[in-house]
Amino acid sequence: MCRVLYIIGILAEFTKYRDSQKENEVSSLMVNPRARKESKLKPVVKRHLLPVTIVFFVTFIGLFGSDVTLWLRFDRNAILSGEIWRVLTGHLAHLSWPHLLMNLLGLALVWALFDRHLPTKRWLHVMVFGGFGISLLLLVVDSHLLYYVGLSGVLHAMFIVGCLYDLRSGRWDSKLLLVLFIVKLLWEQLVGPLPGSEKTAGGNIVVDAHLFGALMGLITYIIFRRGDNRSIVATTHS
Repeated sequence: MCRVLYIIGILAEFTKYRDSQKENEVSSLMVNPRARKESKLKPVVKRHLLPVTIVFFVTFIGLFGSDVTLWLRFDRNAILSGEIWRVLTGHLAHLSWPHLLMNLLGLALVWALFDRHLPTKRWLHVMVFGGFGISLLLLVVDSHLLYYVGLSGVLHAMFIVGCLYDLRSGRWDSKLLLVLFIVKLLWEQLVGPLPGSEKTAGGNIVVDAHLFGALMGLITYIIFRRGDNRSIVATTHS
């Protein structure tokens, strides 16, 4: 299932890249080459600053090993004892290097597919709000869960937000991605983790974190859309 999502995602991104290239070719004819190079550099750097920062932090944490992971991970008893930072930092720690690499590939795919829909500040809101909400739901709903690490829940929140924005364009590949994503969530809830995922990660997969991430993504999307609609109304009446 993950491989199917990945392949379809790559095909969808290629289609969007090809369309954007056609537009760029037309506009580039009317711009000075040197000015065009300078104007493109800053937006590209700004566009990728958030994922690059995430990659830096999670890799930095991984380099310090289990000692730092133990201090950052979602730990129910520690959180209830006042170590509140763990509700966010737990999403930056990982079980193993393969677990980390798997999530970084997921981040790259989500960013390649959907980053254009939102400014960096809003994507940061998605990640922080999603991470906080996932941890809160794990505390309240999964009372048996003691520990959790990994970025995958936050990635599910980002995927839902991006895919729902993409659906507004009416693209067929967005609809297919959303259907496959929902099937994946249902599989995890009814059957369990996807085959091979626990072996790759090096530990148990908390599938509820994926479900809660998708839920937080949906809530975030609704909040964003309501805010956008209010801005449109305010602009119309001004």
